[in-house]
Amino acid sequence: MTATAEAEAGVAHFEETFGKIRGAVSTFMVGQTEIIEDVLIAICCGGHVLLEGVPGLGKTSLVNTIAQAMDVSFKRIQFTPDLLPSDVVGTQVLVDREGRRELEFQRGPVFCNLLLADEINRATPKTQSALLETMQEKRATVANHTHQLDLPFFVMATQNPIENDGTYPLPEAQLDRFFFKLEVALPSHDEFKQILDRTGGSRRPEVAAVANGQDILRMGATLREVPVAPEVLDYLVKVVRGTHPGEGAPQSVNQYVRHGASPRAGQAMLAAARARALLDGRYHVAREDVDLVALPALRHRLILSFEGEAEGVKPDAMIKDAIAVAKK
Repeated sequence: MTATAEAEAGVAHFEETFGKIRGAVSTFMVGQTEIIEDVLIAICCGGHVLLEGVPGLGKTSLVNTIAQAMDVSFKRIQFTPDLLPSDVVGTQVLVDREGRRELEFQRGPVFCNLLLADEINRATPKTQSALLETMQEKRATVANHTHQLDLPFFVMATQNPIENDGTYPLPEAQLDRFFFKLEVALPSHDEFKQILDRTGGSRRPEVAAVANGQDILRMGATLREVPVAPEVLDYLVKVVRGTHPGEGAPQSVNQYVRHGASPRAGQAMLAAARARALLDGRYHVAREDVDLVALPALRHRLILSFEGEAEGVKPDAMIKDAIAVAKK
């Protein structure tokens, strides 16, 4: 098979598999089209997602449905203040084997393909940090022994934005590990009625598995082959650098931002923009693709100044200002 034919086959597989997963998830989930697409884009790119929204909007149901649509191992951790790091990654246990006692590693729930970290901001920082190594290096170190995780591996975390009592905000270093931060909104009137119709009857819609882990890994490999023109890459860098205070930055950024997005944000935007291009039927990345992925890739990576926190400004507005400046 020639390189061109192989690329065409990869693109066709990406579009077909993405459509199958999206269709399977939509048989149960009502609305949230953009949220579903963004989550699937992050999965195809090998990234983790932070879902934020008030209780009852279907964040956990969305992750459960995606897990059913993909034939991968799935685990859920309900984060609570008394959760320990060993409850996440595992621990050494003493076992009796043929009259001899020896330590054996007992794997924690993090050893799976898709991990749901429910209400992640309810656990203490010590427990939250147990996910840092697994999210970045796809491995876990326990008692000086490193254990590799199975690939693909994704963390889908949820958090409630309105409660402060009993919560521990995620540190900036951990937020930066998330590929996207998605804000789940209240459904519309018609969507609300559809939710009641689908979930209030005697039968619930069944979600069939339409893809597996190898499909996801192949989709990620296809994305890495999508070409990006130098001028588009230059535009992406301008957008990311525009979130940093300094000469040439928007006035809102200089006033309200202490630190801008990291190079990891640019990596996430590039991968997601490639996925957006393929979903739009193009085998090249355009500026519009960068614009579409900027908000979910950057909003959790801006560190506000004291003035920004005091006035309660939203990072989305400053990201849009950075995009406007980059277009000039």
